[in-house]
Amino acid sequence: MRTSRLTVAAVAGATLVSLLTAAPALAFDATVLTTDTLAGPAVAVGDTISASIATGSQALFATAPAGPNGMKCNTSSFSALVNDNPAAPGAAALGSTLAVSNCTVTGIPGVTGVNSVTITNQPYATTVASDGTVAVAGTATAPISATLVLRSLLGTVTCVFVANNNAITGVADNTDNSISFTDQQFNKVTGPAACVANGYFTAKYTPVVTGSAAPVFVN
Repeated sequence: MRTSRLTVAAVAGATLVSLLTAAPALAFDATVLTTDTLAGPAVAVGDTISASIATGSQALFATAPAGPNGMKCNTSSFSALVNDNPAAPGAAALGSTLAVSNCTVTGIPGVTGVNSVTITNQPYATTVASDGTVAVAGTATAPISATLVLRSLLGTVTCVFVANNNAITGVADNTDNSISFTDQQFNKVTGPAACVANGYFTAKYTPVVTGSAAPVFVN
């Protein structure tokens, strides 16, 4: 009888260990970026994910945090080449690009319009972490930089801005498959007085999809 009890206990113990060991593997079975659903198929390395500005919104380069004045762009897009998509939790590595156009200016004395906006030194090293943090970084030789060619009362002026600390941070949200940037500071490095000293970038891109138009989720 004693042998039988020991055998039953051993089998029960082995079963419990097996269940406990299997649980984490199931919990982290997905990659950081998946398509269609949470824990769905992995976004393939080499694929490009992208999104346009949220319908009815603008990409804003404001003169103050949450301010109403500055440059407002009706057309903008975010795209990124997937370089690494490890198992979750973790951080996917991307090379991202940003485009803005169809821009106007309000509330900047002496500035009457926008000829062009060019985001330079792209693509930028970008990570998307399991907690939804999107981190975009430049380098000392290739900073996150925007060149604005503006119309002013004194003629055409060119303003060059660089991201504060050479980085901007956004948030990925699975609710609407979006990536949002809010009041990310840029500092003027060259340009006349018509160029404001600082700009604050705000934009929401949704839905983020793969090259085959499948929605992207962050795990």
